[in-house]
Amino acid sequence: MSAVTVEDVQLLVKRKDELEAQIRACYRVLEEQKDVGLTGPLVDIEGYPRADIDLYQVRTARHNVACLQNDHKAIMKEIEDALHRLHARQKEKLAKDEAEAQAETLKHTESLPHPFAKVDAVSLGSPASSSGIQVGDEIIEFGSINEHNFQTLQNIAIVVQHCEGKPLSVTVVREGKKVHLGLTPQRWSGKGLLGCNIIPLKR
Repeated sequence: MSAVTVEDVQLLVKRKDELEAQIRACYRVLEEQKDVGLTGPLVDIEGYPRADIDLYQVRTARHNVACLQNDHKAIMKEIEDALHRLHARQKEKLAKDEAEAQAETLKHTESLPHPFAKVDAVSLGSPASSSGIQVGDEIIEFGSINEHNFQTLQNIAIVVQHCEGKPLSVTVVREGKKVHLGLTPQRWSGKGLLGCNIIPLKR
């Protein structure tokens, strides 16, 4: 069974409207024939065909109404089925889109390197603060250090000393997203060259 589109439903509704217009036209014919309707007698009290109405027109109109009403009933069923299928398809598409979005989020999360250290304090006016480092940032790269070669905080201390006055590339994970920062270790009014406290993460 092929998928139903909104256009398919619109075509069915258009066909329904056309049938209803044809049915109304047939009823108008019957009204014009002394309002004989669908059940009015076609013979007079003596049993002769009525001379005051066009019997052929009346019979044709009655026959057409019966056929058109059957067609109308059938198309209403088609419209109902099409709407159910369209709704089910839209529901299925929505579920698929949600599943794809979740998979994409999971994929993005899984593709992030594992952090090896975390920032738990940043001093105001420090080099770390100026670079945009924030409390809670999880470090995945600090210069040449990453999850594979990090052993202790001494590794970071050595890199900081070697890079005093030089820009250092730092990559952190913040709210599930990778953030690249440029940090220049240097003397400032506070302690050390960074002005932030870094703690190792258990692996």
